[in-house]
Amino acid sequence: MKYAPLALPALMTAVLSGIHLLPKAGEMAPSAIRMKLPDQLGSWIYRQKPPSQDEIDLLAADTEFSKAICFSPREGEYTPLTGDAIPDRIDLSVVLSGHDLNNSIHRPERCMPSQGHIINTSTKLTLELPNGHDLPVRRLLSIQSIPINDERSEYASFQSVTYYFFVGHNAVTQDHMARTLLDIKDRLLLGMDQRWAYVSASMWYGDVPWIEDEVTLEEADQKLQDFLKELSMEQIDWEQIK
Repeated sequence: MKYAPLALPALMTAVLSGIHLLPKAGEMAPSAIRMKLPDQLGSWIYRQKPPSQDEIDLLAADTEFSKAICFSPREGEYTPLTGDAIPDRIDLSVVLSGHDLNNSIHRPERCMPSQGHIINTSTKLTLELPNGHDLPVRRLLSIQSIPINDERSEYASFQSVTYYFFVGHNAVTQDHMARTLLDIKDRLLLGMDQRWAYVSASMWYGDVPWIEDEVTLEEADQKLQDFLKELSMEQIDWEQIK
């Protein structure tokens, strides 16, 4: 198709004059997550821990981390020698993206293999919260192998269940693709970059070294779900969520 000599400049003028109507890019909307973890929530004691050097090296410099090993005493179970309570353990990780979303947030499936996990199944669940909101989560079952000597020639393997979800400025989702599409829509229509966090919590089940009886998957599921309900009620600003 050919344009008349005077039509082309007119067309370019019309296109360029609309640029000021496009939204400005780069404005960061804060996540609805609170990054400061409690020292205790319910029966769970939170022991803060720093991110690993691998996590620091892998992700963008302005990525923020809140990580903890969480313990809760098992009812009626004590060590025979000292009488100390035998605890359940949950490993909690909250990673908050920086300006470069591509290099500061991802699905846990990407980094879990480097932590010794072989993922076997992935399912979607929805947890109903006491405040009337729904918490969409993804549940992963995996086998995690941990080196037990300095040479890393011997490993112990454990069954693991992991739950995770993403928290943006005004949305919570367990779907990485849905999160990506929401980002694209917000950037095009609103000129807004949401700052996203992903929250993951994992627990071993089956033969756990410090627990005498085997922990069933049903028990681990229930404890993780109750833990995440308490955590999300405390750490997410639900008034900000659509």
